[in-house]
Amino acid sequence: MGVDGGLADPKGRAELATEKNTYSSKKKKRRQKKPTSTPSAVQRLFETCKEVFAHGGRGFIPSADDVERLRSVLETLKLVDVGVSPNLPFFHHVVTDGPPPVTYLHLYACPNFSIGIFCLPQAAVIPLHNHPGMTVFSKLLFGSMHIKSYDWVNDPEGSNEKIKSSNGTCLAKVNTDAIFKAPCETSVLYPTTGGNMHCFTAVTSCAVLDVLGPPYNDDEGRACSYYKEYVFSSIPGKAIGVSGESKEYAWLEESESKPDDLVVRGAEYRGPKIVGC
Repeated sequence: MGVDGGLADPKGRAELATEKNTYSSKKKKRRQKKPTSTPSAVQRLFETCKEVFAHGGRGFIPSADDVERLRSVLETLKLVDVGVSPNLPFFHHVVTDGPPPVTYLHLYACPNFSIGIFCLPQAAVIPLHNHPGMTVFSKLLFGSMHIKSYDWVNDPEGSNEKIKSSNGTCLAKVNTDAIFKAPCETSVLYPTTGGNMHCFTAVTSCAVLDVLGPPYNDDEGRACSYYKEYVFSSIPGKAIGVSGESKEYAWLEESESKPDDLVVRGAEYRGPKIVGC
């Protein structure tokens, strides 16, 4: 009868139950297993910076291979990767007596490097300033920007001192003077070359991501200085060591403080978060 049939072969029933439980357990594990997530572009940038600037400090210059490695990571960055949109309010033109304010989005900072995004509405200006003892990577994320940069001209007689005029200004040579439109190549400047002193002017609303290694630090001698420019011919006398046309040079006077018309506001970064910082 059915009762006898139902009670027959208890060992076989136990083995069948074990097989079912094993199959069910494997199936459950397969359902629970998730594919490994790909790190965000911002996370890859952070990890690369950690490696490139691992032994950083004042005047530290990454190897040529490391410079290209970090540059290649920045080259792949798109606006959507950093969660920034041209429609954000701080890209809109604000009517003011001077240049419109600049907004800074802080992504990360440690003693070895920092990552941040400067957001400039049209006509905004970050005046001529320096990056003492730093290597800086600048990636234009969108828009058009005029960049003018200089390097100091040293005394050719071997003193390694800047060439100074009678009124105390120092001679600098133009490294870059051009308009850049995204997408374009990431620029790199070094402690003494590559346009260590530069000025940004927004031709259109634009955003630029900066990696500084190491970052500014007043206590370690890396305070930011600003400069006033004077045309080469405006100061009497001929500077030694000048070759080429005079328009390639300018006299720079260090300002005692940040320009009054420069307003940089901080805003919360709402893009992809960095893990492990």
